[in-house]
Amino acid sequence: MKIAIVHHWFVTQGGGERVAEVIGGMFPEADLFTLVADPSLVPPGLAGRRATSSFLQKVPGARKIHRHLLPLYPFAVEQLDLTDYDLVLTSDSGPMKGVITHQNAIHICYCHSPMRYLWDSYHAYAAQMSRLSRFVFSLSAHYVRGWDYQAAQRVTHFIANSEYVARRISHYYRRGSTVIHPPIDTEKAVIAKNPGDYYLAVGRMVAYKRTEILIEACNQLGRPLHIVGDGPEMKRLRAIAGPTIQFLGKLSSAELWHTYAHCRALLFAADEDFGMVPLEAQACGRPVIAYGKGGSLETVRGYHDRAGRPVTDDEDATGVFFYEQNADAVARAILHLEAIEGELSPEAIQDHARQFDTSVFVEKLHQFVSDVLAASQEFARPDPPSIARSRIALLR
Repeated sequence: MKIAIVHHWFVTQGGGERVAEVIGGMFPEADLFTLVADPSLVPPGLAGRRATSSFLQKVPGARKIHRHLLPLYPFAVEQLDLTDYDLVLTSDSGPMKGVITHQNAIHICYCHSPMRYLWDSYHAYAAQMSRLSRFVFSLSAHYVRGWDYQAAQRVTHFIANSEYVARRISHYYRRGSTVIHPPIDTEKAVIAKNPGDYYLAVGRMVAYKRTEILIEACNQLGRPLHIVGDGPEMKRLRAIAGPTIQFLGKLSSAELWHTYAHCRALLFAADEDFGMVPLEAQACGRPVIAYGKGGSLETVRGYHDRAGRPVTDDEDATGVFFYEQNADAVARAILHLEAIEGELSPEAIQDHARQFDTSVFVEKLHQFVSDVLAASQEFARPDPPSIARSRIALLR
């Protein structure tokens, strides 16, 4: 049985790449396909794998400008030859669901998100562009949006990384999906005996993360804020940062987990599809102050709802929500957390995060793939060797 793992690109190190790496570990003999890759950013668990990139890899500067190559995505994806593969697993928040497979192949798409800049955030992206750029982008998006919908019909089975994404898959693609939350490596997490007094923000410095409202809130309150990450918004964010704000840049894995464990709380302002960062902080027993929309509603147990009513038992709360993406709302949420943080249990917060552990993801994905293969007439037989070996390894 020939297996292919397909991921949109390997030019950053984020949650999507973590998912692709874990899937790769489950199917060690699978080949790898992608649009464009920086070899230094391919996850260690996928290094040395037989890998195929699209022709976009040969475009000068493609690793940096890959998002600007939107009009070429459909053609590039369809040139990847997967006709020899029996099982295709795509890890996708882009166009990879459109790969062309053999008619008897099973194509399972783990969808991190329908492309936001084509669908629900299209107008927000376009509004940030110059008039000429907006015109070119609009033409490209119109064409690729239609192709993306048709590409979604080629998928045999969809897996969504959250209920939030499942609803968007249904709305934009008219397809059902099964929710399997992404893997969180909670084994690396520890609860610090003496956490620090700083708040923490982690993620790429891009506009939709709304890091600026976290900075402004901490400026208002005079609270220390440590920011981990880098990106195109860095210069603008540094310009508005007050004396209590520290930019730590990119950290090693060990440094990041140490920083999680010793923060007072994590601040998270994005409307995220899922959001692995809040769960990593919670795995260290630290509470989260999060924007009460999107994936955060599935990963954080907020103390109160939008109307200020308790939504969970005190001992079950893992953080506080705010419901408006502005600095004043964040500041109020910080003060709220400080008023009730003594009632929050680090051990209970950590136990909540462990429900999203990598082992849970592996078990659920194994079961899903096994059920799909068992239901298929083409593969109505015992577990393929790859799945059997992976299950034995997991039990060990």
